[in-house]
Amino acid sequence: MTRRSRLLTTATAGVTAAILLAGCGGGGDGDKSDSNGKITGADTGASASASPSASASAAVSGRPKITLPSDVTDKYEDWKAGDAAKDAVLADTAARIDATNDAILRGDTGAPGLSFYYRDKGLSDAVAWVQAYLDANLSFTGATRYYAPKVTMSGKATASVVYCSDESKGFNKNRKTGKVDKSSSNQSPYVLYNTRLEKNDKGVWQTSNLISKRGDKACSA
Repeated sequence: MTRRSRLLTTATAGVTAAILLAGCGGGGDGDKSDSNGKITGADTGASASASPSASASAAVSGRPKITLPSDVTDKYEDWKAGDAAKDAVLADTAARIDATNDAILRGDTGAPGLSFYYRDKGLSDAVAWVQAYLDANLSFTGATRYYAPKVTMSGKATASVVYCSDESKGFNKNRKTGKVDKSSSNQSPYVLYNTRLEKNDKGVWQTSNLISKRGDKACSA
């Protein structure tokens, strides 16, 4: 998610207000920001790269093909853990971010990437988040950087990922007129995400819950 979400209230976008009950210790309040930024959906090894999900595609069939338009970039920085299991989790986390952005850009709450990379509360929140963009007549443009991922495995089928995003180069765009809003904001462009993932019977790591905190000092260094 990026600064684009600042234009939307989190009351209508539960994906940023859900409670994460497992993973990296307990839950908490989601991003309470009130206006202008992209929805997370958010986000992007040692250098920025395109989505790292391609390497995981070979292992699981039926993955929806997601291609973002040329004016939108998700950059994944240091998105490798050096461990096969953790790297698979990170690959599907990146694919989930791309899928969410694809759904928003297409204006499609039924986009196949959502049900492929989300489940349970995570899926219903993601659908609500996409709908919030539609209700606000907004899309977005620009680049979002996702970085500092930390993966914690809880057995073979459950994991949590904490990561940051830098939304300073992402902007809302009016869906009807195409006008880009680059007005200044008093909100931080840095967002901390805490996500829970569960591996389904096809081997896909699906996000079942997600919370975010804008302006967290862990991401602004």
